[in-house]
Amino acid sequence: MEWTTDILGPEFQACGLEATGPDGVIRHATLIRHRVQPGSFADDDGQSPPKRHGAVLFLHGWSDYFFNTALAGFWADQGYDFYALDMHNHGRSLRSDMPGGYVGNLIDYDAEIQQAIDVIHGDRASSPKGSLTLMGHSTGGLVAALWASRHPDNVQYLILDSPWLEMHGSSLVRRAAQAMVSPLAKIRPETVLRLPERGFYFRSISSTAEGEWTLDENYRPPLAFPVRAGWLSAVFAGHSQVARGLNLEMPVLVLTSSTSANGMVWQESMRRSDAVLDVGVIALRAMALGRTVTLERIDGALHDVFLSAPAVRKDAYARLARWVNGFMDNDEPEHWREGDT
Repeated sequence: MEWTTDILGPEFQACGLEATGPDGVIRHATLIRHRVQPGSFADDDGQSPPKRHGAVLFLHGWSDYFFNTALAGFWADQGYDFYALDMHNHGRSLRSDMPGGYVGNLIDYDAEIQQAIDVIHGDRASSPKGSLTLMGHSTGGLVAALWASRHPDNVQYLILDSPWLEMHGSSLVRRAAQAMVSPLAKIRPETVLRLPERGFYFRSISSTAEGEWTLDENYRPPLAFPVRAGWLSAVFAGHSQVARGLNLEMPVLVLTSSTSANGMVWQESMRRSDAVLDVGVIALRAMALGRTVTLERIDGALHDVFLSAPAVRKDAYARLARWVNGFMDNDEPEHWREGDT
């Protein structure tokens, strides 16, 4: 394994991972890192980052990749090492002989996530161990929540940015769609489904359209990758697990927009809303993830709240920082032990 300079510039490095899934298939993923360097970051008043220890691993959404350098900078300013995983068939891990964005079972991501965490622990061997926080956006949020439920001892905190926890409408809509897709998914899982193409979210974030972010359209195509039957069936299965309850014990933060904007034509409200998910349904599902869940609904936020307009994402980062200060402060007094009170 060798770290090389990443496409995001010299402050970022990347390394390839080859992970063998439970089905015996070897899949390629890419881990990106942004390490905290002593004295590299300071607040406006010249203060160094808080003396915290730990790492954050970020999982991108479907048909996406990691590119948000400001998010990495936020975690550095908080005192945490930041890592992101471009999962197989996505972003830096794309291969010409594989279908972009495809996974036939969400558990197929488990091996590469675990390998990424093992690499993170080795990479930080000379640093205090600290905590591990798993952070996921959209489908990556669904993957992160499911992974945390299967590996509760490996994650201390879970942060979900507009996680795709349920279909639009309700579980009834999902079950009806699942009944139609499942037979095809079993027989020809890579069959492309002919669904309406909507590039509204891409339009709201890309600097080539209404947004301000520079995106590599090979990694993040304007109309997303083709929707395949096996992939959609895998997502439905994940939604079903969430609906049954994950019983997460670690603290969970969920951030979403306060409103959704759906439709088949562009609306100006899509500049200030989630144009992908039904945030009302997501909020309901989120509150059932575990015992300690914080929900932040952010006015004017996009589907990825940290890609919203400057004032909105400032609000999102402030809310995230408040949660970090409240839940992730590792400076617990040494004298305190369970039963002392």
